[in-house]
Amino acid sequence: MSDNTPLDRLRAQRMLEELESLQGRGTELVTVYIPPGKAVSEVMSYLRNELGTAVNIKSKTTRKNVQDAITKVMERLKLFREIPPTGLAIFAGTIASDQLGVGDMQTFVIVPPDPISIYYYRCEHQFMLDPLFNLLAAKDVYGLVVLDSKDATFATLKGNRTDIIKEYTSGVAGKTRAGGQSSRRYERLRDMFLNEWFVRLGNYFTEHFKDIPNLRGIVVGGPGPTKEDFLKGDFLHYELKDTILATVDTGYTGPEGIKEMVNRSRDIIKNARYYEERRVVQEFLRHIGEDDGLVTYGEQEVIQALKSVNVQTLLISEEVRRTIYKIKCKLCGFVENRIVDSDKIQEFESNLSNLKCLKCGGDVEVTEKEDLIEYLVKLADNAKAKIELVSKNTEEGDMLLNSFGGIAAITNYRQY
Repeated sequence: MSDNTPLDRLRAQRMLEELESLQGRGTELVTVYIPPGKAVSEVMSYLRNELGTAVNIKSKTTRKNVQDAITKVMERLKLFREIPPTGLAIFAGTIASDQLGVGDMQTFVIVPPDPISIYYYRCEHQFMLDPLFNLLAAKDVYGLVVLDSKDATFATLKGNRTDIIKEYTSGVAGKTRAGGQSSRRYERLRDMFLNEWFVRLGNYFTEHFKDIPNLRGIVVGGPGPTKEDFLKGDFLHYELKDTILATVDTGYTGPEGIKEMVNRSRDIIKNARYYEERRVVQEFLRHIGEDDGLVTYGEQEVIQALKSVNVQTLLISEEVRRTIYKIKCKLCGFVENRIVDSDKIQEFESNLSNLKCLKCGGDVEVTEKEDLIEYLVKLADNAKAKIELVSKNTEEGDMLLNSFGGIAAITNYRQY
């Protein structure tokens, strides 16, 4: 399971959806999550104990299936000398079939894209997949900073996981004047130290956030007006200025302030998460409104544009579920593509013998079969096009799916 490219994320999403659809007859599907750093021997010992406990299950069939599933998990775990740096998830169990009492034992091993923190064993009628779905959804990173005149804490938020990067202290004295100093002189010195603190903060922002992959924005919080004073000044790197999403008032700084800010900025981050999706679909719609010929949509039209290396941005709805078949005539060799919705694949394949060549009417055969999105992404890679996978969680995403078939492109030049 990877999280490096849109296609990797899509493959992982589809794999989890497949696992989610599997069910056991009873509570006999085993889920095991192992965090990084956990000793393999310790996990094996725990599973041996669970194997021994399983003898107490009353149902003979369920008992056998659970014991077989735990055994399969142990067999897969033996292949690892140590747990991978991001942890390990293993799923095993007898998957129920339409025929009563009959099922197939299946085992799945997943190395998560990011570290998992839970150590977990569960035996249920379904696999427990929430931790992996959460990791997959957490492809975007947000920078978090709480600061005041005394200290600052830098952190990142990815999905539901908050990681503290570093804490700093300013060395700036409080507003109360030290004995023996005039009020005006004290304020001048304090302002000078505060300015130096802001300069350092600007450097820390650059150090911690400038080169973070998938950084979608930064939220700045803290008690009092210091955060606003900092942002009004010319202390931030120009590339980071536009990434500031909002400021949030908190009662604390430090890790407690970060927690408080996360709770108060959920709506801000949720809106930012969909901003890029909305922006790219709105750009597509703008070109349509201006009728400038710089967009195309529909499966065959987009495929032709990609093959012509005339796509700047490829837009694909994450909800698209289609397969592309390459069909070749056995007589004349004519090749055509057929695109089939996932819910009609069984019907299409059962009627293949009735398909005839569009050119000569001869019998045809399927020479290639591929998920449509995978096919499009490969064409986009060859065309050096940017790929945007768009959810249906916004009005624009819903419009892309339902009004334009979920597949569209912004082109480099007019197609015709």
